[in-house]
Amino acid sequence: MPPGNGMQEEWEKEEAWDQGIMMDFLLPTGIFLKFPVSRNDTIKTIKKMVWKNARSEALFSALGDPDAYVFTCINQTAEREELEEESRRISDVRPFMCVLRLVAREGDRVEKLTNAQISLLIGKGLHEFEAQKNHEVNEFRTKMRVFVEEKALERQLLPWHQWMEYSFPCDLEPCCCPPDGGSNNKTKNTKKIFVNIKFESSDESFMLQQNPQDRPLCLVKSALKKKATVFRSIRQEPEDYTLQVNGRWDFIYGDHPLCQFKYIFNCLRNGQNPQLTMVHHSTITKYQEEQGRMCNQVFKSRTLSRPPPLPLKKQNTSSLWSISEPFHIQLLQGSRVNADEGMKLVVQAGLFHGSELLCKVVTSSEVTVCSEPLWDQKLEFDINVSDLPRMSRLCFALYAVIEKTKKPRGTKKKNKKADCPIAWVNTMVFDYKDQLKTGEFLLSTWPSVPDDKSDLLNPMGTVEKNPNVDSAAGLLIRFPNIRPHPLYYPPLDKLLRLKEIMDNKNYTEFFEDEKELLWKLRYEVRDHYPESLSKLLLITKWSKREDVVQMVSLLGHWPDLPAIHALELLDYSFPDPAVRSFTIRCLKKLSDRELLQYLIQLVQVLKYESYLDCDLTMFLLERALSNRKIGHFLFWHLRSEMHVSSVGLRFGLILEAYCRGNIHHIRLLTKQNEALSKMKALSDFVKSGSQKMTAEDLKLCIKQESYVEALSDLLSPLNPSIILNEICADKCRFMDSKMKPLWMMYRNSSVQGEMVGIIFKNGDDLRQDMLTLQMIHLMENLWKKEGLDLRMIPYGCLSTGNKMGLIEVVKNSDTIANIQRNSSNSAATAAFNKDALLNWLKSKNPGDKLEQAIEEFTLSCAGYCVATYVLGIGDRHNDNIMIRETGQLFHIDFGHFLGNFKRKLGINRERVPFILTYDFVHVIQQGRTNNSEKFERFREYCEWAYKILCRNGTLFVNLFAMMKAAGLPELTSFKDIQYLKDSLALGKSEEEALKNFKVKFNEALRESWKTKVNWMMHSLAKDNRP
Repeated sequence: MPPGNGMQEEWEKEEAWDQGIMMDFLLPTGIFLKFPVSRNDTIKTIKKMVWKNARSEALFSALGDPDAYVFTCINQTAEREELEEESRRISDVRPFMCVLRLVAREGDRVEKLTNAQISLLIGKGLHEFEAQKNHEVNEFRTKMRVFVEEKALERQLLPWHQWMEYSFPCDLEPCCCPPDGGSNNKTKNTKKIFVNIKFESSDESFMLQQNPQDRPLCLVKSALKKKATVFRSIRQEPEDYTLQVNGRWDFIYGDHPLCQFKYIFNCLRNGQNPQLTMVHHSTITKYQEEQGRMCNQVFKSRTLSRPPPLPLKKQNTSSLWSISEPFHIQLLQGSRVNADEGMKLVVQAGLFHGSELLCKVVTSSEVTVCSEPLWDQKLEFDINVSDLPRMSRLCFALYAVIEKTKKPRGTKKKNKKADCPIAWVNTMVFDYKDQLKTGEFLLSTWPSVPDDKSDLLNPMGTVEKNPNVDSAAGLLIRFPNIRPHPLYYPPLDKLLRLKEIMDNKNYTEFFEDEKELLWKLRYEVRDHYPESLSKLLLITKWSKREDVVQMVSLLGHWPDLPAIHALELLDYSFPDPAVRSFTIRCLKKLSDRELLQYLIQLVQVLKYESYLDCDLTMFLLERALSNRKIGHFLFWHLRSEMHVSSVGLRFGLILEAYCRGNIHHIRLLTKQNEALSKMKALSDFVKSGSQKMTAEDLKLCIKQESYVEALSDLLSPLNPSIILNEICADKCRFMDSKMKPLWMMYRNSSVQGEMVGIIFKNGDDLRQDMLTLQMIHLMENLWKKEGLDLRMIPYGCLSTGNKMGLIEVVKNSDTIANIQRNSSNSAATAAFNKDALLNWLKSKNPGDKLEQAIEEFTLSCAGYCVATYVLGIGDRHNDNIMIRETGQLFHIDFGHFLGNFKRKLGINRERVPFILTYDFVHVIQQGRTNNSEKFERFREYCEWAYKILCRNGTLFVNLFAMMKAAGLPELTSFKDIQYLKDSLALGKSEEEALKNFKVKFNEALRESWKTKVNWMMHSLAKDNRP
């Protein structure tokens, strides 16, 4: 090769892409390696190959962790380059010579690696945050970094048993009653259970008998006693041990009965013996120390470069409350505006506090359509500066109207209807430091919905500017310099001082309407009806500073609300900082299990926050850094929406903070992210194949080394205590539906014969399924707390990105459609075969097992009848109702809810409140038509379950209301939630609610033949698909 050309010609040879390239590697130990690599190999893959080849060389033990090193090379511009981005291919790097040198990371190199890992994991480069040149972003990052690193250091100092509570929180049932085979059995179950116990690093195991109500420590003592007897070992302290579920990161410890642990509860229910391992605390301490070392390495790299403390606010300020003149802004001009010629452009502006319009909307003059329209107009609002609430939000709408000359003369309307909404944008009146904004602001707008002319302004929308500045229309506005010094909203202590002064006045004003009466009786509301706080907040005059002061003072003495009522206050209608601080004060009392139950909603209402640094963000981060399971799901709920422009900045910053506070978790989450990337590549391969793909093609692809490596040895994103150990390519397949979901099967080498399945979906928004399953899980917990176990199967479901996610495979189950088809000769008659289900259950449960299977069917059928009625689940056909071989019935695919039933040619195809067909009744009655006793018991289960849900109706309504921010097509406003209020009979007595439910129950039974016809039509349509 001629000197000076290096490898450039080699990299450009297209015909040589399949050939390997011989590379030289210089190791920091002085060892030289030489071996071929593929042009498509990533730097990360090559690093693994180096470690593999170096194992047989001298001084390998001196190398340590691969992440502690980085490759360097001479690039095409003859400069030394550090290859920090290890996902790049060697052909993209194109080193000048075929030599890579491995060097140890030191100082800022460790910081660079961490930054690169976080960027890759969260799907957004950290340099994008720096490029914002935004003081609020910079201060938030600095504050969060200090906060999360302090939390990480605190965690390192925890005793081993407290560190267990963070890393491996107990997975518990809502109550401590062991499963007894019948929900109405009130007698205490004292039957002993058999537990298989082994000690770590030992193949020996033995069976112990234990009372299900015993604590884990009793089982540990029994195991040590047995070990001492069998092996004559020295005495050991029970407190030094914990119990681990074999093959899982799931531990049994603490002051809970054995039968309350989900794993043991399910073993008892399924007639299996729990398989546990005794783990010494020294093993746990090693895990803790390993994580501590990783944190210390990162923290040490930046301790010397910590930024100085933030400067204090300037003292020479003026009082906001001394300004009695009206608030105004200057509307200067627009940019990149696109509208039809012959129309006029108008801007509408409104001041809002939450959902409340503070004063009359102001409209600009009309200007001719052009790309950069000029207004230069003062917009004055009918509210004084002194009365502006702290969370005042300025909302703009840009729209086009037909010129006046084209308007009919006969019209009497003064306010012209917007003919063409173009864009909207919101901004806060005060900045994140409480200062009234001054100066010019260029607001990049968000596109309006073309057909929605009802509400031009969008106060519920984000206050973030559209990041797509090159394509979005812009509005240039100017906030006035009202005084020469900055104007700040008064701090809380000044508010309370004013309240004292006001309380000395004689308050003799007479109140006439209900709002004023409620306000006058606000102290009685606090003392006797504290849960009605939201009503009081809604009638507070936030544009009247005297009332604001009274309300803020009252909140300081308001009793804490239970979560069921506090959650409502996180809606965008309640933006005041004091209200949101009070709400978080209430939510801090939630247990970790309860917080996990509401986490989806808490992430969604982050979208209503006006500033980056807020109480809700701090609360979620603090709890996530105190419990890794919460951290795991907080990560995925945020990560799954990183593609949404309006939240990418906020969610990205929270993700960065979480990762910095849990350096060890980055590795585990990155492994999951890599596996999901490979699954998406497989899915794209299956869906885009020009020729018909077969399951064998998929299996061959999975068997490639790079796929096997990426898809094995990771924690399940659906449940981080489940280890997805070894991908079983031969058992993987894709399903025959539109989006071709992948069916991925895993074997766990630690538990013989155990298979775990997950379904990867690419092309479907799983957030609605996730919400529905969350509600079914919540229902199950509420029922269990009242002693009603309806054998529900709220299987795992997790959205992990834009229209993609994972679903848990429920083993040993089949659809009703398949069961009916397999027992009939034609699709037309299959749906009407009432014996098919019972015969199938008989074949799977011979002899005495059948009665228990029918009981499981009866209980689960009752649970899903009530759940699908309350939630208004639509599109119910025999392909999305399934049965396990044990008898449990369950529903899947929740594409329609809240009464959005499927229609065909304008006709409602689903005309029953819930699915209760005669073949279901046939199973419940054990195949006997005169067995009314069994059916009446089923009816009682349904009514009992419904009454429990009605008593908790407010919780369900509040949780759905919080999801408005998610942007689900069938849940965008309070109108959509009206179905839920009706189905739960909110505002009615229990007797009225039950009476209405009985009518629906009888209707479902009477009209079940229509369901059968619908099922038959579905089966015929499916059979006739090409």
